[in-house]
Amino acid sequence: MEFPDLGKHCCEKTCKQLDFLPLKCDACEEVFCKDHIAYSRHRCSSAYKKDVQVPVCPLCSTPIPIKKGEMADVVVGAHMDKGCQRDSAPQKEKIFTNKCSRSGCKKKEMIKLVCGQCLQNFCLQHRHPLDHKCQWQGRSISKAGCAAQFRLLESSQKSLNCQLPHNRCRPKS
Repeated sequence: MEFPDLGKHCCEKTCKQLDFLPLKCDACEEVFCKDHIAYSRHRCSSAYKKDVQVPVCPLCSTPIPIKKGEMADVVVGAHMDKGCQRDSAPQKEKIFTNKCSRSGCKKKEMIKLVCGQCLQNFCLQHRHPLDHKCQWQGRSISKAGCAAQFRLLESSQKSLNCQLPHNRCRPKS
């Protein structure tokens, strides 16, 4: 061997493997190989110091203190039977609040998808004017009609030197 002092032997009695990247247990502070570093794999006598879990009530999201030796399920069950504040649980904020304006559609989206022509809110499926049978200036618009309207607005914009907010032309003041 070229480097006899490199690495350490695993402290597990059945292993004693020479490991060049040994791991130190944070509970018992002994050195182990990658196969025996888990508390259960080397039967760590100090695991109870580090392997602590605090159960949380599923109804009120409150951490429930348990004493050593008590079963978490029994303590949480007793909490739920006695002093659980079900109403104090934080209410989840609704994300999908923008309802589609098309009749018969019940879908909701996270963000508003407002039609530039009729100025109503729609879901992803009905966002295009042809998909929600957009009524612009009181009449239904086909694809050809929509393209013609757009060309008309573009030409009037160039001739009047105006802006197109929401696809409606207004002369500059």
